[in-house]
Amino acid sequence: MNVFKESRKQLTCFYAIIMAFFLIFIIVAMHFSMKWAVSSEQARELMDMAKNVAASQAFLFQHSEIHYEESYDMRTTSQDRLFFYVYDSEGNMVNFSRSSYLIEPFVLDIINDWREDMHDDADVAVFSRTVKHRPVRIMMTAHPIIVEDEVAGMVYVGKEVSAVYNGLQKSTYALAALAVIALIIASGVGYVMAGRAIVPLREAYEKQRQFAADASHELRTPLSVVMASAELLDNDKSITSPFLKQVIGDVKDEVKKMTKLVSDLLVVARSDNNALKVKPLKVNISEAADQTTRIMQPLAEKKHISLVRDGDAKKDITLRVDEQKIKQLMLILVDNAVKYTPDGGTVTVSLTAAEKDKATFCVADTGIGISKEDQKKIFDRFYRVDKARSREMGGNGLGLAIAQEIVNLHKGEIRVQSEVGKGTKFIVTLRSISSK
Repeated sequence: MNVFKESRKQLTCFYAIIMAFFLIFIIVAMHFSMKWAVSSEQARELMDMAKNVAASQAFLFQHSEIHYEESYDMRTTSQDRLFFYVYDSEGNMVNFSRSSYLIEPFVLDIINDWREDMHDDADVAVFSRTVKHRPVRIMMTAHPIIVEDEVAGMVYVGKEVSAVYNGLQKSTYALAALAVIALIIASGVGYVMAGRAIVPLREAYEKQRQFAADASHELRTPLSVVMASAELLDNDKSITSPFLKQVIGDVKDEVKKMTKLVSDLLVVARSDNNALKVKPLKVNISEAADQTTRIMQPLAEKKHISLVRDGDAKKDITLRVDEQKIKQLMLILVDNAVKYTPDGGTVTVSLTAAEKDKATFCVADTGIGISKEDQKKIFDRFYRVDKARSREMGGNGLGLAIAQEIVNLHKGEIRVQSEVGKGTKFIVTLRSISSK
């Protein structure tokens, strides 16, 4: 069943979308969590070293008699990829543990910008630049050298963290790849589970459809008998009572409505079971449109409605279609237009040739119109825009559903253009179908 296939696909897509958002959230959360954990550890290491270097350098400033080569060699405190530069209060570099010669110009630029911006706090910042066609990330911090409660200089400590960030990026990519695989597996599992969840619904729907088909088929015979009996009574000259005549007429009208409903239900049941088949023949579509207009003319005249045949009225348009179903389609659309057009209105039936093996059939009226919200539902079974008026006119809400089914069988298209109070226009694109 197409409805269950679509429902299964929609459930799977909905489940996949939820899973995708969940996995994206997990990946983003893990990425920033790992980034925070790594960055905080690196920052703590830099700040500890900056304090140590500043304390050592403050000791040297206080004991100028100690030569640098005789003092505690601060360069031995540097760890892998760590470096520092010490400047006095006049901006002269007095000590250092150099970074790699490849990134040192970048480091010195950072320090110069830092000094110009007068950063005296111990914030940690990450700087990026492409060096020798390779992205480089440097994490740096600064710490003042305090001698006798005065700033005697600044220590700038940094570390190249390119490898750390590259590793973090690769781990994020790996997580994303695993998430995609997990999403594919979850979608497959979701598709299987959606199929299992729909099984009871499918069985219930199948029973309902089978009941509708069986009931419709079984009701046709007794309705025919009732109609024949009513016809006999109507033609019986011995019945002269006006009241009985009225009752017999009402019975005939109700039987006709029931017969139409049963016939429509049978068509719907067959379409659900894919039992509706088309018998394509070379058909003069123009003659079919003319015939439909003639059939509906008495009903239109009864309501003082002008039923106009427009378009290529004098041109024969021939397509390979199922003649009976196309006539049924045209009759449904014109009948609806006449029913829902007030007295004195106009219904225009037009048929125009489009491309090769294509034609456009339109039915426009000056009726009550259809709201935007209702336009999305009018092709649903048993849906009626004006329920009270539909019951009064014998509508059952299956006409447009059957019309759409006929259009789908012919690989065509049906559209509606309407505005409340200004009328409705149904546009059907018809095309020739193969004989297979």
